[in-house]
Amino acid sequence: MPSAEHTVTINRPLDDVFAFVADKDNDPRWRPGVAEIARVSGEGGGASYRQVMNGPMGRKIPADFEITRYEVGKRIDFRTTAGPVQPSGRFDFVEADGATRLTFALEAQLDGAKKLMAPMVSRSMRSEVENLDRLKQILEGDSTPGS
Repeated sequence: MPSAEHTVTINRPLDDVFAFVADKDNDPRWRPGVAEIARVSGEGGGASYRQVMNGPMGRKIPADFEITRYEVGKRIDFRTTAGPVQPSGRFDFVEADGATRLTFALEAQLDGAKKLMAPMVSRSMRSEVENLDRLKQILEGDSTPGS
């Protein structure tokens, strides 16, 4: 089962970091693979989103998802509901002396012939969670999260 995890400490208050990550309209700012994203229904836990990712050779890949757990200031879990690979993931938020320690983790179940895609899926997931470094740069350089 491919998986990836990355943690950063962002020199911003936990409430600011949580609000920015929870607002999925911000995803294209720090996740360069996101071509389109829009909330379809709900808010917080149970919210669902239509998402399109930039794939290989300019292909657009559906990657719709839903929020499966939403604990303000603590955790956001999600599962992908469309696309060739449907990973689940989580964001964990921990206050760290006025800063925020944020962990982004992904894992995917690959069955049958999809198991052959494991090395490529692993690389893609590593790249995705490492986007936390971009998030850190944005939030530490931007005094108005969510703008």
